[in-house]
Amino acid sequence: MKAVMRELAQAKRHYSKLPLFEYLRAESIPPYDRLAFVPCMAPFILAFSDLNRFVLRVENSTDPIQLLINEHTHEDDHHWPWYLEDFTRLGFDRTASITQTLRSYMKDGARENRTLGMRLAQLLYDTTPTEKLVIVEAIEETGNVLFGLTAKIASRIQADGGPELKYLGQFHFSRETGHAMHGYDHRVLEAIPLTELERVRCLDLAFRVFDMFSDWTTELLTFAKNSLAHRTVPQLRANTSP
Repeated sequence: MKAVMRELAQAKRHYSKLPLFEYLRAESIPPYDRLAFVPCMAPFILAFSDLNRFVLRVENSTDPIQLLINEHTHEDDHHWPWYLEDFTRLGFDRTASITQTLRSYMKDGARENRTLGMRLAQLLYDTTPTEKLVIVEAIEETGNVLFGLTAKIASRIQADGGPELKYLGQFHFSRETGHAMHGYDHRVLEAIPLTELERVRCLDLAFRVFDMFSDWTTELLTFAKNSLAHRTVPQLRANTSP
């Protein structure tokens, strides 16, 4: 499995260079504007809770790897309220009615966010615990890239007198980098022996996860740029109330 882990690390490095992340690193863009993609995330962020509860988790399992996955899902299934807090603190719930917001999620411009949870569930169907763990690890690596960058932006916003952001900030990022199977996931993965066919299968699953999330980031960036071009994002200032 060490070979799979090396490929995952390489895929993460490639993923981290996608245009969305270059956009998030661009100091020439105001911090609030770099978070203009946040409303587009909602369908997937909310679906991710159910993916953990009803797809990844198998409560009656005795498989040691599945038990590690179960423990992981109990941490990941309740992050969505932090997202909604940030959504409000950034002022996005003041720019459109609930009906307008829901309607926007059904447009093609939110298709990747709307279907990503379903595509991951389809990928996870009938996988072994080891394969599932590889998928979880790939998902975690994509999140590590995104939230590592948003945490820096959130710190800048708070330092400038803006609201504290939980989901996009260090509060969430520290849990993303620290809770994954309490650090056991890498060691467990590296110790798992694989046949050549199993190795190829695990790599295929991991690469498909990165491909899905790459499509997701493209949609997020397009949404952010369109929102800024038409100024459908709130004009937030440093004195925004938490």
